[in-house]
Amino acid sequence: MTAPSRRHDVALLVVVVVALIAVNIVAHRSGGVLAVLIIPVAALVLLVVARLGGLDWRELGLSRAELRAGIPFAVASVIVVAAIVSTAVAVPATRDFFLSDRYDDTSEALLAAFVIIPLQTAIPEELMFRGVLQGTLGRLFGPTATLVYGAVAFGLWHILSSTGLTEGNEGLSGALGSGTVAQVAGIGGAVVATGFAGFVLGWLRQRTTSLLAPIALHWALNATGAIGAAVAWQVS
Repeated sequence: MTAPSRRHDVALLVVVVVALIAVNIVAHRSGGVLAVLIIPVAALVLLVVARLGGLDWRELGLSRAELRAGIPFAVASVIVVAAIVSTAVAVPATRDFFLSDRYDDTSEALLAAFVIIPLQTAIPEELMFRGVLQGTLGRLFGPTATLVYGAVAFGLWHILSSTGLTEGNEGLSGALGSGTVAQVAGIGGAVVATGFAGFVLGWLRQRTTSLLAPIALHWALNATGAIGAAVAWQVS
């Protein structure tokens, strides 16, 4: 069996990018069951597309060897992030940045941390970005370019989800104010922050060769943020 040509890999990349754009729009411009299921379902579909397009489990970071290699890094990521967030919540100067209206109820924060975030965000987004997208980019570009392009895509992915970010967070609204300028600043900040996070997650994927490590780090960042928000509301 001959190796896929560069033209084939470019076509696969175009399909993946177009699919990500479409999924992002649908996820944030629809409601009901579709809004809940579109990202997890899309992640599985893109995984199938990548396999049919010639990517093997190793390139996706999902072979048994890669998954085993990622376990120590996954555990370390969770411990480090939990320690940092706990410290930030304990310090009054940074606690306000955790006061998100989405997680002012403890039960909702726990549901988000252990059900919604892993199933709707951490696992499917890592499958799509550090699995399928990074695996496809890696066939066309060197390691550094792959990380940069993947990070840019991940940052842009968060534009729609960042709309109204400052309105629901007391710390951000206090720092940036309200209105259109504050909203644009909030979106810009979110894109830069998530782009940087995407670079770190992509680097971790390259460093460990495993998708398990970035999944764990992604989950830890989001889940401890939700739990930290609930704790911040309780102690404020």
